[in-house]
Amino acid sequence: MNGQLTLRGIVIGCLGCALITASSVYVALKMGALPWPIIFAALISLFALKAFKRRKASLNEANVTHTVMSSGAMVAGGLAFTIPGVWMLGLGDDISTFQLLVIAVCGSAVGLVASIALRRHFIDEAALEYPLGQAAAETLKAGETGGRTGAKLFGAMGFAALWALLRDGLKVIPSMVGQLSIPSVVFGIYASPMMLAVGFLVGTGAMAVWFGGAVLANCGLVMGAPALGIASAEDARTVASCLGMGCMMGCGIAVIVRDIVPLGVRTLTKKAAQANRQGGSLGLTAAACLSNGAPQAKAIRSSALAILALASAAVAACIALQLPIAVALITVVCAFVACAMSAQSVGQTSIDPMEIFGLIALFLVALVADASSLQLFFVAALVAVACGLAGDVMNDFKAGAVLGTDPKAQWVGQGIGALIGSVVAALAIGVLFQAYGPEAFGPGKEFVSAQASVVATMVSGVPNMTAFIVGAVAGFALYLVRFPAMMLGLGMYLPFYMSLTAFLGVVVKAVVDVIHRKRMEGVAPDEREARERAYGDTGLILASGLLGGESIMGIILAMMVSVSALL
Repeated sequence: MNGQLTLRGIVIGCLGCALITASSVYVALKMGALPWPIIFAALISLFALKAFKRRKASLNEANVTHTVMSSGAMVAGGLAFTIPGVWMLGLGDDISTFQLLVIAVCGSAVGLVASIALRRHFIDEAALEYPLGQAAAETLKAGETGGRTGAKLFGAMGFAALWALLRDGLKVIPSMVGQLSIPSVVFGIYASPMMLAVGFLVGTGAMAVWFGGAVLANCGLVMGAPALGIASAEDARTVASCLGMGCMMGCGIAVIVRDIVPLGVRTLTKKAAQANRQGGSLGLTAAACLSNGAPQAKAIRSSALAILALASAAVAACIALQLPIAVALITVVCAFVACAMSAQSVGQTSIDPMEIFGLIALFLVALVADASSLQLFFVAALVAVACGLAGDVMNDFKAGAVLGTDPKAQWVGQGIGALIGSVVAALAIGVLFQAYGPEAFGPGKEFVSAQASVVATMVSGVPNMTAFIVGAVAGFALYLVRFPAMMLGLGMYLPFYMSLTAFLGVVVKAVVDVIHRKRMEGVAPDEREARERAYGDTGLILASGLLGGESIMGIILAMMVSVSALL
């Protein structure tokens, strides 16, 4: 770990982790999605380390630093995608920040233990692609960006933060532009740099499907059904929401069925075949390996420590969250298994349906144990946090495998970042709740919290089960034919003005791309690659800055509201 996990890297990583985590909480609650921050964190880590002139930063040091920096984002996602459902159902207005912290820390502990146990299989043996991890490694290798990177990033962040202050704090800028009076549909453009940046980052194809879902739900169902006399606008809105939720749920299940289970079966078959060739059963072969020499003794000690960590997480959850011991143990076991599924899903698709894994664990616990609705939310949140962190760790491990980074340094860095992220995520969600109240979370509210609303719907009962089942079947089938069904469901579920604004972000990207291609005409081939890379980095940096600036200002404004309420 010498020269890779450094004090300056830890300090830079922790500061970045706090900012990215707070930003991720806001983005996840506001728009029901959470872009992976790994590329952004890689660029910022390298830029920040370059600012230290006394010792040159290595790519491995930058890789470990960005591992620390990006850790908290998925912890934030695990909480944001589940816990607000409690407030939507009015089950727990008095959930404490300490309970949120316990969920985050326990889920992170399970995710860390699972990731180190799974690293060799998924990274070395199965050699899954982990596209985001490879992209982060390539970003670092090509990251000779200089001081302009900082000017672009902080300039974009400052602009978006000032815009959010003028819009939400001082009320100088209107929240909605070009709003039309259409029953049951908020038609307009949300004056949000963050939403434009999201559309820019999501990409043309996925954003087209997202917006297509929004048009289908709002123009086709919510506006069309009343016009044809088929149903009221309110009933049509319920059908559209249930279709969207079902589509997201079906897509998440399809990820498990198509991508995760087959690889698990192939792995077990391969191991069994190896054991047969060696003249024994798989179990006897494993036992023989564990009884042979110092490396095996080390493996036994590591396994014992892992079991101890998982048991400690279960006990902590049992005490702090008032879960029955059976529920706590089942939750931790489900979380460990779900981490394996998450690691495979991220490795093959870059998708981590953490709230779906949380829902599956919730259903299993509800079937075999006596748990209240509030406790079921705690179960889903803990599993979602574990899956989110495991997916992020495996991406980082892949980047480390490409660059030759010490996995131990990355794992320790991830643990540090997870702890910082757990604290910041719990505090940020608590601050937003105190500032805006439980009524601010849910469909059509200040914080849409789409995934948490799906969890709440599953706990309380689906308003239109037929529409939900149709959506689930459609989402499942569409994903099997490699159609981005998750984006379709998200568009059907989110308010139309959010989808429209995000779509305008990708329109801006398309226009800028056309201008760039015209400028590239006649450029010498030896200069083309460098210019294309610089162009891609600039777009990512500016969009990430806009997203981060507005979301961080949103947290600051919420803190100001909370403080003023206490005075």
